[in-house]
Amino acid sequence: MKKVWIGLMSLLFITLVACSDEEGTKEEPPEQEPEKTYEKEDLVGTWNGAIEVPDQPLQIIVEFDKEEELTGNIDIPRQQIEDFPLTNISLNENEVTFEMALSGTPMPFKGSIEEGKITGTFTQSGQSFPFTLEKGEKTAKQETPSKDTFLSIDTEEGKLQGALMTPDEQSEYPVVLIIPGSGPTTRDGNSAMIPGKNDSLLKIAEALKEEGIASLRYDKRGAGKNASLVNESDLRFERFVKDAGMWIELLKKDEQFTNIAVLGHSQGSLVGMMAAEDSDIDAYISVAGPGRPFDHVLLDQLERALPDNLYQKSQGIVQSIQNGEVVEDIEEPLTSTFKPSTQPFLKSWMKYDPAEQIRELTMPTLIVNGTHDLQVPPEEAELLSAAQPDAELLLIDGMNHVLKKAPKEESENLKTYEDPKLPLADGFMDGIVSFLEESFGQD
Repeated sequence: MKKVWIGLMSLLFITLVACSDEEGTKEEPPEQEPEKTYEKEDLVGTWNGAIEVPDQPLQIIVEFDKEEELTGNIDIPRQQIEDFPLTNISLNENEVTFEMALSGTPMPFKGSIEEGKITGTFTQSGQSFPFTLEKGEKTAKQETPSKDTFLSIDTEEGKLQGALMTPDEQSEYPVVLIIPGSGPTTRDGNSAMIPGKNDSLLKIAEALKEEGIASLRYDKRGAGKNASLVNESDLRFERFVKDAGMWIELLKKDEQFTNIAVLGHSQGSLVGMMAAEDSDIDAYISVAGPGRPFDHVLLDQLERALPDNLYQKSQGIVQSIQNGEVVEDIEEPLTSTFKPSTQPFLKSWMKYDPAEQIRELTMPTLIVNGTHDLQVPPEEAELLSAAQPDAELLLIDGMNHVLKKAPKEESENLKTYEDPKLPLADGFMDGIVSFLEESFGQD
């Protein structure tokens, strides 16, 4: 992710001095009214505004309420975050602070309130951006009309929602369950940890629709409509597999679906193959999925990104996690990767070997990877292919991790992660549709 530097502007205050005609003495400036002190009731209501991120303001809608204490939630339509609960809300005279803890990472808003307006700074991943909110009626969310019908499954933590997109003017069709990758990733393939969006999974759904194939995609726990359904200290990898399995069972009960396939992207590749193993589905597709256990892939990525001393410390932390230990003392450059609260989840993920899991699949299987994927290089797909010789292997020339045509050079490659206008790489959907039609027995 590219870093964005925000410059600070100094404000120069000029004092104007008036002179008396009689004695040339300075007049005393008029007394200023004392700054208004705001009460909690002044905060209650709906506030509309934006975070000024580069390229395009990020619309936000904040609602505050008060019973015994202040409560609130936030909508960020562009990142598909709805009714996400706010924490640590406080009002001290005219100073307002509140936080959203996305996947357990606090992201603070700090500002001041004056005459129906809150201005301040939002901080995420060490970067700060100005924000403004104005009190009023709830504004319409700035997003395109949805082509989806929302379904839900009941989990122990609440309802998990998913978006069903179906072909027009058809009563029966095959369906593909689309499983997102790691982190707080939405059903469209976007992450709140990255400014902007790529819409890769949405584009897959739209392309399938044009071919007469339905799709169900869902936000990860901790993202989008399912943002509040996560307690990261209790989360384990098996929970994701169970979620995917429940979605498969829901689809199997619906007679409008003639065939069912599972497509998993990145982390979702392993989730999908484990859910598919016991689900009697018709086809499975791995997209940009690792072929080795997560700890191997993670350490490879860290070796490329970190100086030797931090990489060696990462190796020690990974070994401790595998031994069931929680490492509390983490240096700042490594905290986002090895937060103590997420280490039990990492351990639960590391114990699975994708090559062993894909070997157990008996349904038609397609393995897809891009030759310019910086996160999961094509060698990982070749490992999966070697483990499951009956699977088809499709390598897309020039495709990167968000499924777009991209240069191999890192900075230019990463720019595509924030550009939803870019289409999916040539040959990607053609290969997937051809595989599905053959697997489903279609002409």
